[in-house]
Amino acid sequence: MTDTIKRSDEADDDRVLDHLIVRFAGDSGDGMQLTGDRFTSVSASFGNDLSTMPDFPAEIRAPAGTVNGVSAFQVNIADHDITTPGDEPNVLVAMNPAALMADLGRLETGGTVIVNEDAFEDRNLEKAGYVDEDGEPANPLDDDTLAGYRVLRVPMSSLTKEVCAELGVKPRDAERSKNFFALGLVSWMYTRPTEPTEEWIDKKFAKNELVAAANRAAFHAGFNFGETTEAVGHRFEVRPAKLPPGEYTSITGNVALSWGLIAAAQLANLPLTLGSYPITPASDILHELSKHKHFGIRTVQAEDEIAAVGIALGAAFSGHLGVTTTSGPGVALKSETISLAFAIELPLIVVDIQRGGPSTGLPTKTEASDLNIALFGRHGEAPLPVVASYSPAQCFDAAIEAARIAVKYRTPVILLSDGYLANGSEPWNLPDVSTLPDISVPFATEFNHTERDGTEVFWPYKRDENMARPWAIPGTPGLMHRVGGLEKKDGTGNIDYTPENHELMVQLRAAKIDAIARDIPDAEINGDDDADILVVGWGSTWAAIDASVQRRRRAGVKVASTHLTHLNPLPPNLGDLLGRYRKVLVPELNSGQLANVLRAKYLVDARAVTKVQGLPFKSREIEGAIDEAHASLGGVTNGAAQ
Repeated sequence: MTDTIKRSDEADDDRVLDHLIVRFAGDSGDGMQLTGDRFTSVSASFGNDLSTMPDFPAEIRAPAGTVNGVSAFQVNIADHDITTPGDEPNVLVAMNPAALMADLGRLETGGTVIVNEDAFEDRNLEKAGYVDEDGEPANPLDDDTLAGYRVLRVPMSSLTKEVCAELGVKPRDAERSKNFFALGLVSWMYTRPTEPTEEWIDKKFAKNELVAAANRAAFHAGFNFGETTEAVGHRFEVRPAKLPPGEYTSITGNVALSWGLIAAAQLANLPLTLGSYPITPASDILHELSKHKHFGIRTVQAEDEIAAVGIALGAAFSGHLGVTTTSGPGVALKSETISLAFAIELPLIVVDIQRGGPSTGLPTKTEASDLNIALFGRHGEAPLPVVASYSPAQCFDAAIEAARIAVKYRTPVILLSDGYLANGSEPWNLPDVSTLPDISVPFATEFNHTERDGTEVFWPYKRDENMARPWAIPGTPGLMHRVGGLEKKDGTGNIDYTPENHELMVQLRAAKIDAIARDIPDAEINGDDDADILVVGWGSTWAAIDASVQRRRRAGVKVASTHLTHLNPLPPNLGDLLGRYRKVLVPELNSGQLANVLRAKYLVDARAVTKVQGLPFKSREIEGAIDEAHASLGGVTNGAAQ
């Protein structure tokens, strides 16, 4: 599938599309996230497959009308299975000149531009950078800037004010409803049902009938404008996708991860305690979990990152599923306590929703550059299991897997997501709860060691078949014990500084983590069995890799892919698998962190395909790397000319 709109193969009607990519863009105060979310929700209820990409500035309120203040929401809807929000939008809705300036370059050639022409006044043109050689405002609607595009000039602001005036709404307040005018117009153009949006408006603004009435009026005005204005043309339709049967909901990565943590606590028969300090883009997990106290969820908004992880570790010591959520800077602050959790061997889930770094960096933009700190970001010898989610819906399963490993092996686990997954959404087929795994583990309730004199005692570091130490809740009769950061003697837990014991404990802790490799699935190959090129991915690159590999295969290029959910330990068959291919490509939203690991561990010539722009990969970018690798092989795969 390319991003250029195609007619559906199943329909003779030239007004039926197989997919549509719309990008809503405007000032941060124009409600573009809400507009995109509503278009997404309606499309999900209609039965389309979809993928979204919210894109908003880091500033709380960047200067109005400037390019830096543009907020956008891109959604790809289709009548078939898709994985990405698309490379180039087919339709750009630009609410002001800054939005046009920021996002016109993303639009496909020949695409549709819908502009709020009321906003294209001199002051806004200057702030957006539309000026001529003399520094005078230059309106892109009146020159050849938009040549090659289909342009719909719509006076959204004035029409919204006009319909709201009849309700007694002041012009300045009516202006805030123009995003619903845009939503109504696009809903008409692409045959979206209106009832779900009308019902949502009534529910959302139930406490302010005038606001609800204004938004309804603007929505209907936009819809009717499309229906009555010849310039808009005829309507198009994207029919429902043929998805596997089941009950679906549209879900974001952060919500799916939150629900996965709740499910994990239930499956482990443990109360869940979240210690968290607000940080973009992880804060929504705290917000979501705080809604579910009826599941025994305890949430604490701590005063800082160090306190947050301390709360989670204390909860783990007392027999809870301890969780802390953060992003890159917070992982650094938590590292001392994470090392303590590793040393005393308690289950702890550290959720890192990655963002552009270092430091404050790009807090609202996506990146996957925390792999190094996840693998190596602790003092001493402190290896940890690392699990990475790869799609918004799969964040649910990744959370359960992280919890399973944490409680089974009594170890902290780092769970990686990123801003693209956290805020992006896709349809999720609700799982049958009865099929979810039982990850419960017994607490220690009895003595586990007999001294030479026959005395029964409790050893807090006597290991089971998984090399995990017993988990004894404080206050359990007879099982009083102490834990701490000082090196302890194997078995007894008594402080022991001897060189031989320290080396033994370092080896035991590392061996326990390494042994987890026996408890994770082998890496699987997707694509051509006889390929010479393998694309290795992790995290949110999955969507673009999957799309690009399928496209190149349809073009006759022999290529395969594998995607890693477990980054430490790595799948046990990965080394053998990598050795089968002449070219190994590793697309990453960093400067090549996994590629470096693979090169060092398996001595393979893994080539990093990198992007650090605060944006996810476009499929064509990975396709280009595949084509380059293919060309370097002389256009030959397994000796056969293409």
